[in-house]
Amino acid sequence: MTTTAPVPTIAAAAPRRLNYGALLVMMATAFLLVTAEFLPGGLLTDIAAEIGVTAGQAGQMVTVTALAGLIVAPTIGLMLPRMDRRSLLVWMAIGAAVSNLIVAVAPSLALLLVARVLLGGALSGFWSMSVTVAAGIAGPARLGRAMMFTSAGVSLATVAGVPVGVLLSQVVDWRGVFGIAAAASAVLAVALRILLPSVPAEGAARLSTLFETLRRRGVGLGIAGHVLVVLGHFLAYTYIRVALERVHDGGAAITEGTIILLLALFGVGGFIGNIAIGVIVDRRYRVLAVLTPLVIAGAVLLMNAMAGSLWAIGVVAFVWGFFFASWLLIVNTWIGHRMPDRLEAGGSLVVMGFQAAIMAAAGIGGVLVDGIGIAQVYTIGAVILVVGAVLFGVSSRSAARAQA
Repeated sequence: MTTTAPVPTIAAAAPRRLNYGALLVMMATAFLLVTAEFLPGGLLTDIAAEIGVTAGQAGQMVTVTALAGLIVAPTIGLMLPRMDRRSLLVWMAIGAAVSNLIVAVAPSLALLLVARVLLGGALSGFWSMSVTVAAGIAGPARLGRAMMFTSAGVSLATVAGVPVGVLLSQVVDWRGVFGIAAAASAVLAVALRILLPSVPAEGAARLSTLFETLRRRGVGLGIAGHVLVVLGHFLAYTYIRVALERVHDGGAAITEGTIILLLALFGVGGFIGNIAIGVIVDRRYRVLAVLTPLVIAGAVLLMNAMAGSLWAIGVVAFVWGFFFASWLLIVNTWIGHRMPDRLEAGGSLVVMGFQAAIMAAAGIGGVLVDGIGIAQVYTIGAVILVVGAVLFGVSSRSAARAQA
């Protein structure tokens, strides 16, 4: 009779005391990286005017960031297979600092785009390794609790990061804002080196490892579900401004200030939801992986159905933000519990799927909004979200059968 070594499980890992200093610096790094990624959106007209390009051309600063992230996610482990993951995150923070510094002094769009490619690599490297580092900080048994801090940094950036950047630009102009982001990134690089524990690499990295991971029972279905959830969400959220402009309050169109307030409700909901879901995610990640996209799909449909009620749309925006802001937390916890021996590969697959879905949603959504209208696009987004939920449900059943 042959025997095989037992597969490591989350339950087997002994809980350890949480290192809150390390978790908080991870949260601050996530906040700064995401803020830097989307700062051009809030400063677009100022950047375009000074550089001498159109707003659409300046907007490519966001596009190249996402494209670089898509390329780096599956290759960062191949390029640096033996580097301690703490050191890797330090270098990612340094890369972000250099990127922001170049943006602060760049005289041309070409140099701006090169700098933003560097930021995309830093972002993707951070996210790909964040699951592994979080497990090193908190232990696999409390991976979801640790990832809650990183996810909270993202949620906080969506609520306050870009608005604070825009306010600062009124005092120090847009170049000064990126200069401040560069200095803050450099400080965080030092803090990461001091506060994070050493996290050795998983081992020899190979591209085949990604494909082997996808072939595990139920994993491919789950990653496909993740891509569809992100695609369905961003198909709707990328054009939320268009949808909100259809909202009426007592028969009158809502004002610019009200639209900003509704977007803020989305962000506040996300920040609260991240904390609430983070407390239970390690125990309920299977249910949340199915429930979350279904709730978001309902919120997307209600954005169409409730356009005549401002209060209803406010509630919908809050609920939508509450659930989606925690999606990366949920899917990364799913990765940690399903493949504790392949955290880096799983993290890379999650980031790749996220970046690819964002790019597809922005491109396809723009064509659909112009061709068939925002209401139909929201309906399509809701359907895609439901399919993503179904795939996660099937994935869980498949994994359960394999264990049985």
